[in-house]
Amino acid sequence: MESDHIKIVATNKKARHDYDISGEIEAGIVLVGTEVKSIRQGRVNLKDSYADIKNGEVFLRQMHISPYQNAYYDNHDPLRSRKLLLHNKEIKKMIGKVSERGFSIVPLKVYFKNGKIKVQIGLAKGKKLYDKRDSIKRKDIQRDMDREEKGR
Repeated sequence: MESDHIKIVATNKKARHDYDISGEIEAGIVLVGTEVKSIRQGRVNLKDSYADIKNGEVFLRQMHISPYQNAYYDNHDPLRSRKLLLHNKEIKKMIGKVSERGFSIVPLKVYFKNGKIKVQIGLAKGKKLYDKRDSIKRKDIQRDMDREEKGR
């Protein structure tokens, strides 16, 4: 689609460090009004969040959205479970992957797309400690090569 206006609110950097991401899916999310206002202020944290599937529906757990400061009453619970909006075909594909050993669903980023809040989730497989060290080593080598090339 042309002219998609995207504003990234939060990213989960730890997910890319701890997991190998095999597939990414964009999902809508069911929120209440005070949550939307807090997200607009950028008060969301994806650090320890994950998604799971119950009764054919996908729920996002442990995503922290800070309470809206200007709400007088009826503020939301910061760590409540939030339903993700996906097509049945996508949910069935994820059920097949998650049933395999070692796969899980992690949120990668939260962003606004044409005024709607979207969550990018990834099918992830956990990295071992030596894999993490290897990726850090490759990143350092690439950074050194870029510095050397920039110096020329």
